[in-house]
This record gives sequence, C-alpha cells and structure tokens, in this order.
Amino acid sequence: MKSWRWFARKGKNMAEFEITGEYIELDKLLKAARLCGTGGEARIVIGEGLVAVDGEVELRLRRKVRPGMTVQYNDETLTIR
Repeated sequence: MKSWRWFARKGKNMAEFEITGEYIELDKLLKAARLCGTGGEARIVIGEGLVAVDGEVELRLRRKVRPGMTVQYNDETLTIR
C-alpha cells in the first residue's frame, strides 16, 4: 500500500503533496509527484544538486521528507502535508 497521494495544485508552480506515513524518501517523492519520470532520473537530479529541501540544496537520495517541509525542483515547489 502506498503511503502518499496527490493533494492539490495551488498554482502554476506550487502543489501540495499528502503523505499518510511519517515520511517519504526524497527520490521516491520526486517520482511520485511526477517531477521526474523515473527513480533513476530522480537520483541523478538530486546528485547534481538540483533539488532543495526547505531552501537548502539536498544531495542525500533518501532524505526523509516529512509533513511541513517544502521541496523545490525545476521551478516547482511541493509542500508536504
């Protein structure tokens, strides 16, 4: 059973993403939110420093993203609920 679901798009470049568990790993979030087409692509963009969590560049693939955090990639901002 998956531990997340799309919640709502709030604007052109902002969306909310709801998780039902305690956290979702960053690479899985990028894929689930369709910001990356595959998990491999997600790992590449994280490794290249193109993803920020709460405004800071994040290089850890499996960074635990929890409710209240924001993730920015490719002019998109996700708020985690």
